Amino acid sequence: MITAYIATIKGRVTGVGFRYYTMRKAQKYPDLKGYVRNVSEVCVEVLVQGEPEHVELFLDWLKIGPSYACVRDLKVNQIPINESRGSFRIKY
Repeated sequence: MITAYIATIKGRVTGVGFRYYTMRKAQKYPDLKGYVRNVSEVCVEVLVQGEPEHVELFLDWLKIGPSYACVRDLKVNQIPINESRGSFRIKY
């Protein structure tokens, strides 16, 4: 069974490599699909789809992020599955 979520992460999440670390983390789970993108100077959006156990581990990591980040708020909402999503990437 596949699940999909969209997450909004706020805090010190831009200018600290958050998108690149997020992409690398997602690539550790080959079934994960989606994207990460900057929304503003203090907000990053992540869409992730994959096997529930991998999605859960990935979302848990987003609560902390890379070492230079400071996650202050994480909001996660389940979204419909889209079979046409490609591999996980940075979206500009």
